[in-house]
Amino acid sequence: MEGGAGEEGKQERHLVLAHKLFLLSHPAVDDLSKVALRAEVLDAVKSDDMAPLFESLVAAGVLEPDAALLAEIIADAEENLGESEVREAHLAKSLYFIRVGEKEKALEQLKVTEGKTVAVGQKMDLVFHTLQIGFFYMDFDLISKSIDKAKNLFEEGGDWERKNRLKVYEGLYCMATRNFKKAASLFLDSISTFTTYELFPYDTFIFYTVLTSVITLDRVSLKQKVVDAPEILAVIGKVPHLSEFLNSLYNCQYKSFFVAFSGLTEQIKLDRYLQPHFRYYMREVRTVVYSQFLESYKSVTMEAMAAAFGVTVDFIDQELSRFIAAGKLHCKIDKVAGVLETNRPDERNAFYQATIKQGDFLLNRIQKLSRVIDL
Repeated sequence: MEGGAGEEGKQERHLVLAHKLFLLSHPAVDDLSKVALRAEVLDAVKSDDMAPLFESLVAAGVLEPDAALLAEIIADAEENLGESEVREAHLAKSLYFIRVGEKEKALEQLKVTEGKTVAVGQKMDLVFHTLQIGFFYMDFDLISKSIDKAKNLFEEGGDWERKNRLKVYEGLYCMATRNFKKAASLFLDSISTFTTYELFPYDTFIFYTVLTSVITLDRVSLKQKVVDAPEILAVIGKVPHLSEFLNSLYNCQYKSFFVAFSGLTEQIKLDRYLQPHFRYYMREVRTVVYSQFLESYKSVTMEAMAAAFGVTVDFIDQELSRFIAAGKLHCKIDKVAGVLETNRPDERNAFYQATIKQGDFLLNRIQKLSRVIDL
């Protein structure tokens, strides 16, 4: 396999660096931690001769300007960038530009390398390098085009190992662009075949799988594919609060669920792929858990629901009012009696109405068509 595809169990170095840069810019990370992170970033910049990235980080105020160090990095890079056979030399240059943070030059060099490449597997590895660049810069257009390109390549052939790796890349793209349903499906398909350590460790993969599954799967599927999955059970304990989050939701232990959920919020907030969707995800999880609770009742007192969740009646009142107004929950609040009454949509009636509507539409189309034919 091509260089840079990530050794088993080891995350790709520049993606580790990307996460450190994200944490450096995050207001919730304390100053002491940022001092250590800044030192780690500088070490990475020096060890990989990342002159362009060093300059951009100085411009952004992340690192201190240091002309002598910059000159040293550039001289070292020029001296150590070697040439071998034509394709290998082009690939080496591509990987070098990826390492030093030269996005456009790296993409250009990867195209040149592709022109010298015949084997589908090797072409796929070049696409994976492009995808890693896309994730480093959060360039979703580049990622989307690269995924489409990979799928076209697989029509020519390609091995199952690379096809399975692509599922994780596509799942990460879906999650980062808020398509949690498709992300969960792709992640679940990859649980037993995961080898994409260049993106993230396996426990992070399980973290993403559980989070996306909880808000997109029904209870039966969640039990079968997630709660009882041996691969998930083997590592879920390594991620703080994740096991309690999943199992308390499934077992309807709502008070424990809220405690675990609040413990997970920091991890979600400090994840560069999930952080932009933090508020949305929080709403979706609460919609799932409130819907599950109300599913068991035709009516229930606000006091009973508040007690089940370990919160105040006022909190539940405010929460549910917002969700009902947004059409997320099918119930109404009787303020006088302090009771919640569920009014689940009648699925059979809704299907009947939809069928009539489609029938009317079809009849109109037929009438228009008959008029055209008569002419």
